[in-house]
Amino acid sequence: MNRVYPLLEFNDTKLVPNDWKEDYPPVDTDVPVVDEKIYWDPSLKGFNSPRIYLQWTDEQEVVSLPRHSLYLALGKRLVDIVIASLVTIFVLSWMIPLIGSLILCESPGPFLFVQSRSGRKGRPFFCLKFRTMLHSHTPKGEFRQTSRDDARVTPIGRFLRKTNLDEMPQFLNVLIGDMTIVGPRPHAVWHDAQHWASAAYRERYWMRPGITGLAQIRGARGEVGETQKMGHRIRYDHFYISRQSFLLDIKIVLYTLKLTFKGDINAW
Repeated sequence: MNRVYPLLEFNDTKLVPNDWKEDYPPVDTDVPVVDEKIYWDPSLKGFNSPRIYLQWTDEQEVVSLPRHSLYLALGKRLVDIVIASLVTIFVLSWMIPLIGSLILCESPGPFLFVQSRSGRKGRPFFCLKFRTMLHSHTPKGEFRQTSRDDARVTPIGRFLRKTNLDEMPQFLNVLIGDMTIVGPRPHAVWHDAQHWASAAYRERYWMRPGITGLAQIRGARGEVGETQKMGHRIRYDHFYISRQSFLLDIKIVLYTLKLTFKGDINAW
């Protein structure tokens, strides 16, 4: 435990001022608000229970929204489209066949992992990743996060997760508008449904979710079952939402690239 929380301090980085402080109400995200098994039903083109639909209200309760700017109104989306297009043409065009072949040679199953996750204002979308775990036909409604030293993670998958390369197909999500390059990370819809009653948690989705974000480069990533750990992630996300800018996005992207080449100790 002592090895984890120092990495989650939200005031020990040049990206966050030391005097930054927000007085949030207590965040209780350990009590589920959904007590039924939830799964996507292709025949219904929806979920098996209407309670999985995350109700959104535009009434602001906790998060501070940023001031209007040309970058937020037009520039951020334009940058997303340009970068995602270049990555798709010059990187994914060869990376998907190459990594996909390695995944298929190592273990049977699809080379892409497609999961329903929450988008802006709680709207679900299908998030793409390279498959990093052994493929199994999971019973409908079963949800299990990846944990440290998870036996389901393959050797290739462990490398992909450590270097963040498993997230590369999400540039396709950015291209079609479901995601942005920098923003709060999207969680599985079932996971969000457990925590949706918390305004602080829910309002992470005022903006499109990102491939990378401030919380991720500061270590608040991976399994998020504990209230304190979730609280750190929420504070990082709220800080970013209220202060997002072109300069901050560049800093986060550069730090993400550094972790990609160095290897992220918080990725497993």
